[in-house]
Amino acid sequence: MKPPESPTPSILIADDQADVLEALRFLVKGEGYRSESAASPAAALEALESREFDVVLMDLNYARDTTSGQEGLDLLNRIQALDAALPVVVMTAWGSVELAVEAMRRGARDFIQKPWDNARLSAILKTQIELGRALRKGQRLEEENRALRAERFPRLIAHSASMRPVLDVISRVGPSGANVLITGENGTGKGLVAQTLHSVSPRAARPLVTVNTGGLAEGVFESEIFGHVKGAFTDAKSDRVGRFEMADGGALFLDEVANISPGLQAKLLRTVETGEFERVGSSKTRRVDVRIISATNANLHAEVAEGRFRQDLLFRLNTIELHLPPLRDRREDIPVLAAFFLRQHAERYRKSIAGFDEGAMKALLAHPWPGNVRELDHAVERAALMAQGDEIRAADLGLQVRREGAPRIEEMSLEDVEALLIKKALARFSGNVSHAASALGLSRSALYRRLQRYGL
Repeated sequence: MKPPESPTPSILIADDQADVLEALRFLVKGEGYRSESAASPAAALEALESREFDVVLMDLNYARDTTSGQEGLDLLNRIQALDAALPVVVMTAWGSVELAVEAMRRGARDFIQKPWDNARLSAILKTQIELGRALRKGQRLEEENRALRAERFPRLIAHSASMRPVLDVISRVGPSGANVLITGENGTGKGLVAQTLHSVSPRAARPLVTVNTGGLAEGVFESEIFGHVKGAFTDAKSDRVGRFEMADGGALFLDEVANISPGLQAKLLRTVETGEFERVGSSKTRRVDVRIISATNANLHAEVAEGRFRQDLLFRLNTIELHLPPLRDRREDIPVLAAFFLRQHAERYRKSIAGFDEGAMKALLAHPWPGNVRELDHAVERAALMAQGDEIRAADLGLQVRREGAPRIEEMSLEDVEALLIKKALARFSGNVSHAASALGLSRSALYRRLQRYGL
């Protein structure tokens, strides 16, 4: 969501003649407007990308081509691509009916010829400011209405008593715009809850940008989060927009936020606090309006106590802290979740499967689900592929049951052994991926790939 409109209208004036810029600045100042000048199309675009304006007043002819108006028409096209709702008034000393028609066809709201009449230009600017603001207000209302018309909790299946507090917090906090920290074991659905929070907020029409911070190497973290400019480092062949800029007006989901190094936590803190940052290799400060939703399977309060996580950053992230229970504590949801996943996978693999037989359902309800909802999804997908009839049987699920006579390690496949060791390491370190990866001799990103492969 963009910041509220300033009570004082702001106008961008684009012209390559200094005397024209000065005269127009005095004119709009006398009308009580703020103004900013741009002497070239490039400068105008740079200003539009970093600040909000109510109207653009722009020349159609510049130094490169002083008669055809083509350079101005190209600039008009770029402005329309950036913000189609922004009113643009064009002017030229070489005015013609044909050029005026072409400018209006490309989206200009009005046209004035140099030398201009002050009273007429003032009236045009006043009208376009009022119309532009009314249009933006209508767009905001429509976005809010779309959010209200959407399903309250899309795809979030939660009928158990232990999930009621989660639904209650989403209902009350989702529309607020407050930063939310989601905690819980791996596979409990933290990403889905982040999507649900975003879908019921006024920012729903803007993007939810996801970053798996645990999968980012420290050397590329800044470039991914803040972006970089061409030449900032060896492989920087062109400018790159970072995740904060992609999420401007929307929300940024920082998954596995506990894995960010202390040095990078300080840089992240500044942007979370102020919305300001610089791309790598640039001294230009940029500003964004982003809601932060973060998630972790670690105990951040313990990480703070051990000096591995900044307390001030935690305070900024956990305006609201939302804990998701493990699947073993919400067994009432297992039949509904399993049925939901079965419909998805049966459709995907074009199989006609009616449901689960009694043995399969008993197996689902009895399993400890160390990998939580993600493991359940993986098991149902496997069963959909393996099933030979119109119902899923217990054997199709492939669940490992602890019992006497269970397969010895030498009888297990290499993949099963690796999955078992990963589960044990995660249990040993209470789900902390960073510590488990270190104990297993893996990088965080390598462990994440294995977690995804085995549905853990």
